Amino acid sequence: QVYVVESGGGLVQTGGSLRLSCAASGSISSISVMGWYRQTPGNQREVVASISGGDNTNYADSVKGRFTISRDTEKKMVYLLMNSLSPEDTAVYYCNVVVKTSYYSRYVPFWGQGTQVTVSS
Repeated sequence: QVYVVESGGGLVQTGGSLRLSCAASGSISSISVMGWYRQTPGNQREVVASISGGDNTNYADSVKGRFTISRDTEKKMVYLLMNSLSPEDTAVYYCNVVVKTSYYSRYVPFWGQGTQVTVSS
């Protein structure tokens, strides 16, 4: 069993900031890529940012320069600092963690339940 839980979402005004956190737990033997995705009604889930085990980062063009992804592999945590928020950032944000478990030798992605971010104008 692998558990992925996001937190830190909420309601902010345009120009504000939020820091999202994601905690992974369970039968995890190693962690590869960790990332953040977001989804709005009527749209497919899109990648926001990802970070590799070697701390290489990738960002969607829409958030580059405003969002920062980081990780603490020892604590099995990944974070997303969101600055200069706009209403276009309103979405449910999901954490994705690619892991090996104690019972399966291949990497498999696991998803959190999502956390709502709402940016008011």
